[in-house]
Amino acid sequence: MQRRKPSPILYSYFRSSCSWRVRIALALKEISYDTVPVNLVKDGGQQFSAEFKEMNPMQQVPALKIDGITLSQSLAIIHYLEDTRPKPRLLPQDPKKRAQVRMIADHIVSGIQPLQNLSVLKQMGEKKTEWAQNCIASGFRALEQTLKHTAGRYCVGDEVSMADLCLVPQVFNAERFQVDMGPYPTITRINKALLELEAFKVSHPSRQPDTPAELRA
Repeated sequence: MQRRKPSPILYSYFRSSCSWRVRIALALKEISYDTVPVNLVKDGGQQFSAEFKEMNPMQQVPALKIDGITLSQSLAIIHYLEDTRPKPRLLPQDPKKRAQVRMIADHIVSGIQPLQNLSVLKQMGEKKTEWAQNCIASGFRALEQTLKHTAGRYCVGDEVSMADLCLVPQVFNAERFQVDMGPYPTITRINKALLELEAFKVSHPSRQPDTPAELRA
């Protein structure tokens, strides 16, 4: 009798935008998985436990146990899923569009999100909301201009891509920090279209096992 392969295990926090990117990818590719919640606030941050540090020395979520390995960093995880489970594809076949997808993903993942991450905001004290608003607005001004050249229905053309997996969680963060989205009609339009898709709905922070009752959908 053949042994059943264990399900992937995602170490995640309901409101982590990095975790949400991976949840969307898993949903789009119809990969069933188990969730282990890691509360980034409770107990001084469960990501700092010795057990979790051994698994992910960066002490960040997400981490994904899959195929006998443990991966951290959301884009590295998504690239692995793309390499091993290529349908539906999240990177276009056309080299120019593929480069645009990676550019937009990096713009968000490297140029916006880390600047308003929990660890940074802790250092900002009372100015954390103003800081987050300024960082997101600065990044969105540039992103809006880029998307005017690349967007179709979604960030690059009419197919959902890795760029879209990064966009939606970042807009969620912007709304959390009460960023005025008026100056970003392209970002707003794409975000609205993506949130109509089932994979983005089921992976939403309001529908996770560790979502507090008052924030549940």
